[in-house]
Amino acid sequence: MQVTELIQAIQTLNTEDAFRPRLDPQQWRTFGQYLTRHELRAGDLLVKQGDHDRTVYFLGQGSLQVFVTGLAPGASRIAILRPGAMIGEPGLFADGPRTANVEAMTPCVVFALRLPRFEELAARVPSVAVEVVRAAGAVMAVRMRANMARHIPSA
Repeated sequence: MQVTELIQAIQTLNTEDAFRPRLDPQQWRTFGQYLTRHELRAGDLLVKQGDHDRTVYFLGQGSLQVFVTGLAPGASRIAILRPGAMIGEPGLFADGPRTANVEAMTPCVVFALRLPRFEELAARVPSVAVEVVRAAGAVMAVRMRANMARHIPSA
């Protein structure tokens, strides 16, 4: 899988929390140059709850499950992510512990945007970096609202 296929997956993902930067084709190509490709086997942990990591991931192929430890049985799974999904977006904004685990349900291809590479993108092409941050913030806001709604007791 190439970055161009990831970009197509991002652009066609139809979820409320989809990553939607307003980038033209050249800006997408530029953004893609800052990503590194990784393969996961089913069962591999991509993100571990409690770890400190400033990497953001984009799922190119496969499916990932997001879950937390320490909740009541049956309440731990938060989401199943499909190709095009963004993972770990809070890492762009703050250095804090990861709030959930992310595990490969199937063999996956992910693309990583590590903080030093993002900072390089921001220095070289600030317009692309600003758009990535805006879109990542939108993803984070939608997910925060959904998580808050899950924890509000029903009447």
